[in-house]
Amino acid sequence: MVGNATHARLLRRPVRKCSDGTDFAMPIKNNLTVMGGTFSNMQRLPANVREFHDDALLDVVQWQTVRYFWEGAHPVSGLARDRQKTTGAPANDLVAIGGSGFGILAIIIGVERGWIDRAAALSRLQGMLEFLESSPRYHGMFPHFINGRTGATIPFRRKDDGADLVEITFLFQGLICAREYFAGMATEEARLRDSVNTLLSQAEWNWFTRGAQQLMWHWSPNHGWAMDSPIRGWNECLLTFVLAAGSAHHPIDPGIYHKGFAGGPTFRNGRDHYGIVLPLGMNSGGPLFFSHYSFCGLDPRGLSDRYADYWQQNLRHTQINYRHCVRNPHNHLGYGPDCWGLTASHGPRGYIASAPDRDFGVIAPSAALSSFPYAPAEAIRALRGFLTKPRKRIWGRFGFVDAFCEGRNWYSRTYLAINQGPIIAMMENHRTGLLWRLFMGAPEVRRGLARLGFTSQRLDNSTYAQLKSCHGSCPGWLLP
Repeated sequence: MVGNATHARLLRRPVRKCSDGTDFAMPIKNNLTVMGGTFSNMQRLPANVREFHDDALLDVVQWQTVRYFWEGAHPVSGLARDRQKTTGAPANDLVAIGGSGFGILAIIIGVERGWIDRAAALSRLQGMLEFLESSPRYHGMFPHFINGRTGATIPFRRKDDGADLVEITFLFQGLICAREYFAGMATEEARLRDSVNTLLSQAEWNWFTRGAQQLMWHWSPNHGWAMDSPIRGWNECLLTFVLAAGSAHHPIDPGIYHKGFAGGPTFRNGRDHYGIVLPLGMNSGGPLFFSHYSFCGLDPRGLSDRYADYWQQNLRHTQINYRHCVRNPHNHLGYGPDCWGLTASHGPRGYIASAPDRDFGVIAPSAALSSFPYAPAEAIRALRGFLTKPRKRIWGRFGFVDAFCEGRNWYSRTYLAINQGPIIAMMENHRTGLLWRLFMGAPEVRRGLARLGFTSQRLDNSTYAQLKSCHGSCPGWLLP
């Protein structure tokens, strides 16, 4: 926990400035030139946007969506607000730890594509790291939400007011990619890498096993293990076990993955859904974010273990979701080949987790747009289909809104960090594989995969045996 003196200092934190004196929330650096036109902002789409070629459309979506995490970041911490309004910043300081991890990925992509100045990105990221370093952690783990002005924990639920291992997984995914991307000799880049490594080294993954063959999702300083939620699969949590097993300082035993995450009755499937056999998970596959969140960094191509080929798992999960929307057994208005995608999102009556077996008639653009690696033809058709909807309702200052339900004539007036981030990340992996290359080259990732028994085209035979046997005492060249 943060001490009283530190907490008082956090309360006095001013709105940040970048190292060059410009506003912390300064706009995207460069104009976007597409199809013969130059734009400084795409909050209002050009009239001829449907005539843009596919690559230009992807540029437009990524460029505008990056703004959520750059211009829309919290003005003190630089972390990602949990949600944003289409009309302006929310009147609170709620920031999301997992959403901030996706935001870090977005900033990397912005730099790579020339939309964000590299030095400005470094300044922003270092400010975020400094804020995180002085905010409360619980055995090295952050909570789900924190106050972006003070760093104080904001409970997700009454008893969920401490560590959240899955949210920190997605934060670490972003930080590891940043460390690998900013690999230059400059002092600022070395400092960033040191800061990331410090946070990683302090995460006590093994403490959250409670000495058993399980990894607990939550712990509270006020309620202990009252949430009683061991992480079991199949769901979005694969990466949690990879990082926990690959930790250089506090690793878990690989058996916890096999007996805890993969050992439960809902891990395997093997049944037919719309003519597709699904290897893992609940019937119909569940929300599409299962195939997105862990795989913004983890490259599923050629990734397999004793349970599944994860490229095939994600392809099949996506196709089941797509076929359900095309066949539309509930006759929801608007569904079809150019309007599909069920995942967790806002809905007309609040937050929902949509899937083929829990279909409320709500389409979330992030579901299809984050699926470009798995279904590029279907995803681009959905993107073009979304552009036929009322533009002032489906698109705004941070790209496509979170969700819509044509049957109720409802369009969300909000964006969610955990949906906007994967759009940018997975589109980039489809286009260049950038994040996959960065993340899969990280030593703790390679070590974790090897120790859990995964094979991958990213794990070469010469290092596999050493990586697999590491228990926090690897030779120096294998450590971050």
